[in-house]
Amino acid sequence: MNPDPKGLQITLMGRQYRVACAQDEQEGLLKAVDYLNQKMQEVRDNSKVIGQERIAIMAALNIAHEFLTTKVGGGFDIAEIKRRMAGMETVLDRAMSEQNELF
Repeated sequence: MNPDPKGLQITLMGRQYRVACAQDEQEGLLKAVDYLNQKMQEVRDNSKVIGQERIAIMAALNIAHEFLTTKVGGGFDIAEIKRRMAGMETVLDRAMSEQNELF
């Protein structure tokens, strides 16, 4: 997971992806990658879900559930969280479309 002028190389469950990411957002993205990788491994290890795409979807559902059940009044800025999630979604959409073109 090294910073690269052409993008940031990340690894999820052994598969490498290159994603566009602003220099000042790389640390946050790497933390998100670690968290997602952990959740995907939990799904893989604790269920009968097979296939990386299905594991990713189940992990995303688990993360969305965690997010929605987190109490909001504890200092969370929901607008900022939504902006960051939209930014991550854009980065992931770009990365996934680039990966789909390879296959």
